[in-house]
Amino acid sequence: MKRILIPGGAGYIGSHVVLSVLLTRRYKVTVIDNYHNSFPTAIERVEKIARDELPADATQEQKDACKIDVIKGDLRDRDTFSKAFSQYKGQKDEIYAVILVAALKAVGESGEIPIDYYDVNICGLVNLLRAMKEAQVWRLIYSSSATVYGTPKTIPIPETSPLQAESVYGRTKQMSEIMIKDVCDAHTDFRAISLRYFNPAGAHPSGLIGEDPVGKPGNLLPLLSQMAVGKYRDPGLRVNGNDYPTPDGTCVRDYIHVMDLAGGHVNALDAIDSDARFQNLPSRGKYRAFNLGRGQGMSVLNMIEAMRKVTGWAYPYEIIGRRPGDVPDLTADPTLAEKELGFKAKHGLDEMARDLWNWQSKNPKGYNP
Repeated sequence: MKRILIPGGAGYIGSHVVLSVLLTRRYKVTVIDNYHNSFPTAIERVEKIARDELPADATQEQKDACKIDVIKGDLRDRDTFSKAFSQYKGQKDEIYAVILVAALKAVGESGEIPIDYYDVNICGLVNLLRAMKEAQVWRLIYSSSATVYGTPKTIPIPETSPLQAESVYGRTKQMSEIMIKDVCDAHTDFRAISLRYFNPAGAHPSGLIGEDPVGKPGNLLPLLSQMAVGKYRDPGLRVNGNDYPTPDGTCVRDYIHVMDLAGGHVNALDAIDSDARFQNLPSRGKYRAFNLGRGQGMSVLNMIEAMRKVTGWAYPYEIIGRRPGDVPDLTADPTLAEKELGFKAKHGLDEMARDLWNWQSKNPKGYNP
Protein backbone atom coordinates (compact mmCIF):
# COMPACT_ATOMS: atom_id res chain seq x y z
CA MET A 1 0.00 0.00 0.00
CA LYS A 2 1.44 3.37 -1.05
CA ARG A 3 2.09 6.12 1.51
CA ILE A 4 1.16 9.78 1.10
CA LEU A 5 2.98 12.52 3.04
CA ILE A 6 0.63 15.37 4.00
CA PRO A 7 2.26 18.42 5.62
CA GLY A 8 -0.48 20.39 7.33
CA GLY A 9 -2.69 17.34 7.75
CA ALA A 10 -3.97 18.33 11.21
CA GLY A 11 -5.50 21.59 10.01
CA TYR A 12 -9.00 22.32 8.77
CA ILE A 13 -8.53 21.46 5.10
CA GLY A 14 -5.70 19.05 5.84
CA SER A 15 -7.72 16.82 8.19
CA HIS A 16 -10.49 16.46 5.61
CA VAL A 17 -7.90 15.70 2.91
CA VAL A 18 -6.31 13.04 5.12
CA LEU A 19 -9.73 11.48 5.70
CA SER A 20 -10.58 11.43 1.98
CA VAL A 21 -7.25 9.79 1.18
CA LEU A 22 -7.76 7.16 3.89
CA LEU A 23 -11.29 6.40 2.72
CA THR A 24 -9.96 5.26 -0.65
CA ARG A 25 -8.46 2.30 1.27
CA ARG A 26 -5.50 2.51 -1.12
CA TYR A 27 -3.03 4.65 0.82
CA LYS A 28 -1.34 5.00 4.17
CA VAL A 29 -0.79 8.54 5.45
CA THR A 30 1.95 10.36 7.32
CA VAL A 31 1.16 13.85 8.57
CA ILE A 32 3.66 16.60 9.35
CA ASP A 33 2.29 19.46 11.45
CA ASN A 34 3.59 22.02 13.92
CA TYR A 35 0.10 22.64 15.39
CA HIS A 36 0.44 26.38 14.85
CA ASN A 37 -3.21 26.59 13.83
CA SER A 38 -4.35 23.00 14.37
CA PHE A 39 -4.76 20.33 17.04
CA PRO A 40 -3.64 16.70 17.51
CA THR A 41 -7.23 15.84 18.40
CA ALA A 42 -8.19 16.30 14.76
CA ILE A 43 -5.91 13.40 13.76
CA GLU A 44 -7.42 11.15 16.42
CA ARG A 45 -10.90 11.92 15.17
CA VAL A 46 -9.95 11.30 11.55
CA GLU A 47 -8.68 7.88 12.57
CA LYS A 48 -11.99 7.19 14.31
CA ILE A 49 -14.05 8.15 11.27
CA ALA A 50 -11.82 6.03 9.02
CA ARG A 51 -12.25 3.02 11.33
CA ASP A 52 -15.99 3.53 11.67
CA GLU A 53 -16.43 3.62 7.89
CA LEU A 54 -14.41 0.46 7.17
CA PRO A 55 -16.30 -1.94 4.91
CA ALA A 56 -17.24 -5.30 6.37
CA ASP A 57 -14.77 -7.08 4.08
CA ALA A 58 -11.82 -4.79 4.90
CA THR A 59 -8.42 -6.45 4.85
CA GLN A 60 -6.06 -6.30 7.79
CA GLU A 61 -3.84 -3.98 5.78
CA GLN A 62 -6.77 -1.60 5.29
CA LYS A 63 -7.56 -1.73 8.99
CA ASP A 64 -3.93 -0.99 9.86
CA ALA A 65 -3.93 1.95 7.42
CA CYS A 66 -6.50 3.77 9.59
CA LYS A 67 -3.58 4.57 11.92
CA ILE A 68 -1.95 7.83 10.86
CA ASP A 69 1.77 8.36 11.43
CA VAL A 70 2.41 11.86 12.77
CA ILE A 71 5.66 13.83 12.74
CA LYS A 72 5.67 17.10 14.66
CA GLY A 73 7.70 19.49 12.58
CA ASP A 74 7.84 22.78 10.73
CA LEU A 75 8.06 23.55 7.00
CA ARG A 76 10.98 25.85 7.68
CA ASP A 77 13.05 22.99 9.11
CA ARG A 78 14.55 21.13 6.15
CA ASP A 79 15.54 18.19 8.34
CA THR A 80 11.87 17.51 9.08
CA PHE A 81 11.28 16.52 5.45
CA SER A 82 14.57 14.67 5.06
CA LYS A 83 13.84 12.52 8.11
CA ALA A 84 10.30 11.82 6.92
CA PHE A 85 11.46 10.54 3.53
CA SER A 86 14.37 8.52 4.93
CA GLN A 87 12.11 6.92 7.57
CA TYR A 88 10.22 4.93 4.94
CA LYS A 89 12.88 4.62 2.22
CA GLY A 90 13.18 1.11 0.86
CA GLN A 91 10.01 -0.10 2.58
CA LYS A 92 7.03 -1.40 0.62
CA ASP A 93 5.04 1.57 1.92
CA GLU A 94 7.67 4.20 1.13
CA ILE A 95 6.37 7.67 0.34
CA TYR A 96 4.77 7.79 -3.10
CA ALA A 97 3.52 11.39 -3.23
CA VAL A 98 3.21 14.58 -1.21
CA ILE A 99 0.06 16.64 -0.72
CA LEU A 100 1.23 20.01 0.60
CA VAL A 101 -1.59 21.67 2.54
CA ALA A 102 0.44 23.49 5.21
CA ALA A 103 0.60 27.27 4.84
CA LEU A 104 -0.28 30.57 6.42
CA LYS A 105 -3.49 31.50 4.66
CA ALA A 106 -5.31 34.70 5.73
CA VAL A 107 -5.42 37.50 3.16
CA GLY A 108 -5.77 40.30 5.71
CA GLU A 109 -3.13 38.99 8.07
CA SER A 110 -0.66 38.45 5.21
CA GLY A 111 -0.43 42.19 4.64
CA GLU A 112 0.35 42.73 8.33
CA ILE A 113 3.09 40.08 8.67
CA PRO A 114 4.42 39.59 5.12
CA ILE A 115 7.83 38.28 6.20
CA ASP A 116 6.21 35.40 8.05
CA TYR A 117 4.09 34.54 5.01
CA TYR A 118 7.07 34.48 2.66
CA ASP A 119 9.12 32.52 5.20
CA VAL A 120 6.52 29.79 5.71
CA ASN A 121 4.88 29.58 2.29
CA ILE A 122 7.92 30.15 0.06
CA CYS A 123 10.92 28.98 2.09
CA GLY A 124 8.93 26.00 3.35
CA LEU A 125 8.19 24.94 -0.22
CA VAL A 126 11.86 25.26 -1.18
CA ASN A 127 12.76 22.92 1.69
CA LEU A 128 10.16 20.40 0.58
CA LEU A 129 11.16 20.44 -3.09
CA ARG A 130 14.82 20.01 -2.20
CA ALA A 131 14.03 17.08 0.08
CA MET A 132 11.76 15.48 -2.55
CA LYS A 133 14.53 15.70 -5.14
CA GLU A 134 17.05 14.11 -2.77
CA ALA A 135 14.62 11.33 -1.87
CA GLN A 136 13.53 10.90 -5.51
CA VAL A 137 9.87 11.39 -4.66
CA TRP A 138 8.49 12.90 -7.84
CA ARG A 139 4.78 13.53 -7.29
CA LEU A 140 3.32 16.64 -5.66
CA ILE A 141 -0.23 17.89 -5.15
CA TYR A 142 -0.01 21.55 -4.13
CA SER A 143 -2.74 23.55 -2.41
CA SER A 144 -2.88 26.84 -4.25
CA SER A 145 -5.56 29.50 -4.15
CA ALA A 146 -7.97 31.49 -6.28
CA THR A 147 -6.21 34.60 -4.97
CA VAL A 148 -3.52 34.02 -7.64
CA TYR A 149 -5.95 35.55 -10.16
CA GLY A 150 -6.12 38.95 -8.44
CA THR A 151 -8.99 40.90 -10.01
CA PRO A 152 -9.83 38.70 -13.00
CA LYS A 153 -11.28 40.09 -16.20
CA THR A 154 -13.38 37.00 -16.88
CA ILE A 155 -16.03 35.65 -14.45
CA PRO A 156 -16.33 32.72 -13.91
CA ILE A 157 -12.56 32.39 -13.87
CA PRO A 158 -10.86 29.86 -16.18
CA GLU A 159 -7.36 28.54 -15.49
CA THR A 160 -6.13 30.49 -18.52
CA SER A 161 -6.70 33.79 -16.68
CA PRO A 162 -3.50 35.74 -15.99
CA LEU A 163 -1.92 35.23 -12.58
CA GLN A 164 -1.81 38.67 -11.00
CA ALA A 165 -2.20 38.26 -7.23
CA GLU A 166 -2.99 41.42 -5.27
CA SER A 167 -2.38 40.26 -1.69
CA VAL A 168 0.76 39.02 0.02
CA TYR A 169 -0.90 35.64 0.56
CA GLY A 170 -1.88 35.43 -3.10
CA ARG A 171 1.63 36.36 -4.20
CA THR A 172 3.12 33.57 -2.09
CA LYS A 173 0.84 31.13 -3.89
CA GLN A 174 1.58 32.58 -7.31
CA MET A 175 5.34 32.44 -6.68
CA SER A 176 5.00 28.88 -5.42
CA GLU A 177 3.21 27.77 -8.58
CA ILE A 178 5.95 29.32 -10.72
CA MET A 179 8.58 27.59 -8.63
CA ILE A 180 6.91 24.20 -8.92
CA LYS A 181 6.54 24.54 -12.69
CA ASP A 182 10.23 25.47 -12.98
CA VAL A 183 11.16 22.34 -11.04
CA CYS A 184 8.95 20.24 -13.32
CA ASP A 185 10.62 21.79 -16.36
CA ALA A 186 14.06 20.98 -14.96
CA HIS A 187 13.36 17.40 -13.86
CA THR A 188 11.59 15.17 -16.35
CA ASP A 189 10.39 12.73 -13.66
CA PHE A 190 8.70 15.40 -11.54
CA ARG A 191 4.91 15.63 -11.83
CA ALA A 192 2.85 18.22 -10.00
CA ILE A 193 -0.73 19.42 -9.87
CA SER A 194 -1.70 22.73 -8.29
CA LEU A 195 -5.25 22.87 -6.98
CA ARG A 196 -6.51 26.44 -6.86
CA TYR A 197 -8.92 26.43 -3.94
CA PHE A 198 -11.85 28.75 -3.94
CA ASN A 199 -13.54 29.21 -0.52
CA PRO A 200 -13.81 26.02 1.55
CA ALA A 201 -16.74 25.78 3.92
CA GLY A 202 -18.61 23.25 6.03
CA ALA A 203 -17.30 20.22 7.90
CA HIS A 204 -17.51 16.44 7.85
CA PRO A 205 -21.18 15.53 8.41
CA SER A 206 -20.31 13.54 11.53
CA GLY A 207 -19.45 16.80 13.33
CA LEU A 208 -16.22 15.20 14.57
CA ILE A 209 -13.86 17.35 12.51
CA GLY A 210 -14.19 20.94 11.36
CA GLU A 211 -12.56 24.35 11.39
CA ASP A 212 -11.12 25.50 14.71
CA PRO A 213 -8.80 28.45 14.08
CA VAL A 214 -6.55 29.65 16.86
CA GLY A 215 -7.75 33.06 18.01
CA LYS A 216 -10.38 35.12 16.25
CA PRO A 217 -11.14 33.65 12.82
CA GLY A 218 -9.83 35.60 9.85
CA ASN A 219 -12.36 34.06 7.46
CA LEU A 220 -16.09 34.74 7.29
CA LEU A 221 -17.77 31.39 7.92
CA PRO A 222 -15.85 30.23 10.99
CA LEU A 223 -16.40 33.71 12.43
CA LEU A 224 -20.16 33.41 11.83
CA SER A 225 -20.33 29.97 13.41
CA GLN A 226 -18.34 31.04 16.47
CA MET A 227 -20.47 34.15 16.90
CA ALA A 228 -23.55 31.93 16.97
CA VAL A 229 -22.16 29.94 19.93
CA GLY A 230 -21.43 33.15 21.83
CA LYS A 231 -17.82 33.93 20.89
CA TYR A 232 -16.51 37.14 19.29
CA ARG A 233 -19.79 39.06 19.47
CA ASP A 234 -17.98 42.19 20.64
CA PRO A 235 -17.49 44.50 18.74
CA GLY A 236 -19.87 42.68 16.41
CA LEU A 237 -19.84 41.64 12.77
CA ARG A 238 -18.16 44.02 10.36
CA VAL A 239 -18.60 43.73 6.60
CA ASN A 240 -15.70 45.09 4.57
CA GLY A 241 -17.29 47.26 1.90
CA ASN A 242 -20.68 47.34 0.20
CA ASP A 243 -19.69 49.36 -2.86
CA TYR A 244 -18.19 46.59 -5.00
CA PRO A 245 -19.61 45.98 -8.52
CA THR A 246 -21.61 42.96 -7.32
CA PRO A 247 -25.38 42.36 -6.97
CA ASP A 248 -25.56 43.57 -3.34
CA GLY A 249 -22.28 45.52 -3.21
CA THR A 250 -20.43 43.01 -1.03
CA CYS A 251 -17.64 40.70 -2.16
CA VAL A 252 -18.66 37.54 -4.00
CA ARG A 253 -16.86 34.25 -3.46
CA ASP A 254 -17.26 30.70 -4.73
CA TYR A 255 -17.85 28.56 -1.62
CA ILE A 256 -17.15 24.84 -1.87
CA HIS A 257 -17.89 22.17 0.72
CA VAL A 258 -14.65 21.07 2.35
CA MET A 259 -15.44 17.40 1.66
CA ASP A 260 -15.79 18.17 -2.06
CA LEU A 261 -12.53 20.08 -1.92
CA ALA A 262 -10.81 17.21 -0.12
CA GLY A 263 -12.12 14.76 -2.69
CA GLY A 264 -10.45 16.84 -5.41
CA HIS A 265 -7.08 15.81 -3.97
CA VAL A 266 -7.95 12.16 -4.47
CA ASN A 267 -8.92 12.99 -8.07
CA ALA A 268 -5.51 14.61 -8.48
CA LEU A 269 -3.71 11.59 -7.00
CA ASP A 270 -5.54 9.35 -9.43
CA ALA A 271 -4.59 11.59 -12.35
CA ILE A 272 -0.98 12.44 -11.63
CA ASP A 273 0.46 9.33 -13.30
CA SER A 274 -1.80 9.57 -16.35
CA ASP A 275 0.02 10.92 -19.39
CA ALA A 276 -3.34 11.89 -20.87
CA ARG A 277 -3.73 14.52 -18.14
CA PHE A 278 -0.47 16.15 -19.18
CA GLN A 279 -0.89 16.11 -22.94
CA ASN A 280 -0.15 19.18 -25.04
CA LEU A 281 2.65 20.16 -22.68
CA PRO A 282 6.41 20.37 -23.28
CA SER A 283 8.08 16.98 -22.83
CA ARG A 284 10.33 18.35 -20.09
CA GLY A 285 8.31 18.27 -16.92
CA LYS A 286 4.68 17.64 -16.11
CA TYR A 287 2.72 20.42 -14.43
CA ARG A 288 -0.98 21.32 -14.42
CA ALA A 289 -3.21 23.65 -12.42
CA PHE A 290 -6.94 23.23 -11.80
CA ASN A 291 -9.69 25.25 -10.15
CA LEU A 292 -11.60 23.58 -7.32
CA GLY A 293 -14.89 25.41 -6.93
CA ARG A 294 -18.63 25.08 -7.59
CA GLY A 295 -18.91 27.71 -10.29
CA GLN A 296 -21.49 29.64 -8.28
CA GLY A 297 -20.70 32.88 -6.48
CA MET A 298 -22.20 33.90 -3.14
CA SER A 299 -21.92 37.35 -1.55
CA VAL A 300 -21.00 38.10 2.05
CA LEU A 301 -24.64 38.94 2.74
CA ASN A 302 -25.76 35.66 1.13
CA MET A 303 -23.51 33.75 3.53
CA ILE A 304 -24.73 35.69 6.55
CA GLU A 305 -28.32 34.84 5.61
CA ALA A 306 -27.50 31.14 5.09
CA MET A 307 -25.93 30.95 8.54
CA ARG A 308 -28.82 32.89 10.08
CA LYS A 309 -31.21 30.20 8.82
CA VAL A 310 -29.34 27.27 10.41
CA THR A 311 -28.21 28.93 13.66
CA GLY A 312 -31.13 31.20 14.49
CA TRP A 313 -28.68 33.97 15.41
CA ALA A 314 -29.59 37.39 13.99
CA TYR A 315 -26.07 38.54 13.01
CA PRO A 316 -26.40 42.30 13.31
CA TYR A 317 -23.62 43.80 11.21
CA GLU A 318 -21.91 47.09 10.42
CA ILE A 319 -20.57 48.10 7.01
CA ILE A 320 -17.01 49.42 7.17
CA GLY A 321 -14.38 50.27 4.55
CA ARG A 322 -12.90 47.88 2.06
CA ARG A 323 -10.12 45.54 3.18
CA PRO A 324 -6.80 45.81 1.31
CA GLY A 325 -6.25 42.82 -0.98
CA ASP A 326 -9.93 41.96 -1.42
CA VAL A 327 -11.26 41.70 -4.97
CA PRO A 328 -14.94 41.97 -5.98
CA ASP A 329 -15.63 38.52 -7.39
CA LEU A 330 -13.81 35.19 -7.29
CA THR A 331 -16.10 32.62 -8.90
CA ALA A 332 -14.56 29.53 -10.45
CA ASP A 333 -14.97 27.98 -13.83
CA PRO A 334 -14.49 24.34 -12.74
CA THR A 335 -14.97 22.88 -16.24
CA LEU A 336 -11.35 21.80 -16.70
CA ALA A 337 -11.18 19.93 -13.38
CA GLU A 338 -14.43 18.15 -14.20
CA LYS A 339 -13.24 17.19 -17.67
CA GLU A 340 -9.68 16.13 -16.86
CA LEU A 341 -9.81 15.06 -13.19
CA GLY A 342 -13.38 13.85 -12.94
CA PHE A 343 -13.96 16.41 -10.17
CA LYS A 344 -17.42 17.76 -9.43
CA ALA A 345 -18.69 19.52 -6.31
CA LYS A 346 -21.78 17.72 -4.99
CA HIS A 347 -22.83 19.82 -1.99
CA GLY A 348 -24.68 23.13 -2.04
CA LEU A 349 -24.78 26.16 0.21
CA ASP A 350 -27.44 24.77 2.55
CA GLU A 351 -25.36 21.65 3.21
CA MET A 352 -22.24 23.72 3.88
CA ALA A 353 -24.06 25.86 6.43
CA ARG A 354 -25.75 22.83 8.00
CA ASP A 355 -22.52 20.82 8.37
CA LEU A 356 -20.59 23.82 9.66
CA TRP A 357 -23.21 24.45 12.31
CA ASN A 358 -23.36 20.75 13.19
CA TRP A 359 -19.62 20.86 13.88
CA GLN A 360 -19.66 24.15 15.80
CA SER A 361 -22.73 23.38 17.90
CA LYS A 362 -21.29 20.00 18.92
CA ASN A 363 -17.86 21.54 19.58
CA PRO A 364 -18.57 25.09 20.81
CA LYS A 365 -15.01 25.42 22.13
CA GLY A 366 -13.36 23.50 19.31
CA TYR A 367 -11.08 20.53 19.75
CA ASN A 368 -9.71 21.42 23.17
CA PRO A 369 -12.47 22.86 25.36
